[in-house]
This record gives sequence, structure tokens and C-alpha cells, in this order.
Amino acid sequence: MKLLIGDKNYSSWSMRPWVLLTHFGIPFEEVLIWLNEPDTNASIRAHAPQGPGKVPCLIDDAGQAIWDSLAIAETLAERFPQHALWPRDAAARAHARCVSAEMHSGFGELRSNMWMNIRASFPGKNATPGVLADIARIEAIWGDCLANHGGPFLFGEFGIADAMYAPVAMRFNTWKPALSAASAAYVERLTALPAVNAWIDAAREETHAIAYQDECP
Repeated sequence: MKLLIGDKNYSSWSMRPWVLLTHFGIPFEEVLIWLNEPDTNASIRAHAPQGPGKVPCLIDDAGQAIWDSLAIAETLAERFPQHALWPRDAAARAHARCVSAEMHSGFGELRSNMWMNIRASFPGKNATPGVLADIARIEAIWGDCLANHGGPFLFGEFGIADAMYAPVAMRFNTWKPALSAASAAYVERLTALPAVNAWIDAAREETHAIAYQDECP
């Protein structure tokens, strides 16, 4: 399989399937395509002409393109059932799907105002009322999952739900909003996970830059 991704420093959506594949030891070839360049879309389409020209995009062994982060996660869960990408318990699995889908479709204020930039440090900035409301909801989700499933990750062992929230942890490391002790500890555990740490290390080594994402007014 091939996984098309954007810059590790900026591409929050790319991070999710990459971390899943890496954590569970599922073999794949990484194809890194720099974002925000004149040929970005064409470079993606050269590998996956069926898709919208966006990353991430998984191309399976048969050449089928799967181009949405959550769709990629679901596909991996189906094809590699030996790994508990979703919780084995049906009720926990439904809950994990709910919080993953909420991350997938929501939190627009956080996305717009506290974008992912692993190399940057913008402590205390852009904490708008809308962003704070998004953070409060995320903390409520995390607290509920950790309390009900015992940790150390949202549903016990690391899985799709944690991968969906891993870029949020990266945002919190960059922007450093006030967090509860439980949320801060969860961010630390996610950051220390070997697959996440490998992504962070690679992001810090990248030289490609997107100027408007490196500045915070």
C-alpha cells in the first residue's frame, strides 16, 4: 500500500492514518507531497486520479484510492482485523465511532484559529471564545472516555479515536491553551507514543515552509 501525505509539520489529516499504520506495524510506502505548491494537486492526482487531489490518500495493493482520513481508518480496521483499531466491545466501538466522527466534522473554530504547526510556538494566542468552547468540548470527550474506559488512551489501548485526536494534541503543544490536569496528561501520553514521536521528529526535520502558517498575528 501507498499513503500519500502532506507536510508532517502542517498536515493534520495526513497524521491520522500515518500514525495508525505506523503504530500497528502495517507495512506501507510513504509518498510525501509538499502542500501549498503550484503542483501539489497535480502531484496527488498523478498517484490517485479518481480522488479530489487532496491528502491523505491510501492506495491499496489493487490500486484503489481511499482519500478520506476516517474512510482510511475504517478500511484499515476491516482489512486488518487482527489489530484492535476499533474497540472489540460493541458499545465501546459505537462510542469510539461517535467521538471520531465528531472530530472529523467539527471543531471549526479550533481548526481555523489554532492550526497544526509542530515546529512553531504560539503560547496563549488565538484563544477566542469559539476556540475555548471547542476545547471545552474536547476536554469533556476526553474526560468521559478516560473515566469510562480506564486509560491510558481513550478506549484503553491506542486506536482510531486517539489517532483522530492526535493532531489536536499537536495543536495544544503549539498554542498551549489552559487544560485540565487529566487532559494535559493525555496530551503527554499521545505525544510520547512512539509513532506520534516519530511523526514529530520528522516534522521538525522538514525544511519546506508555508509562510502564512508560520506567522500568528
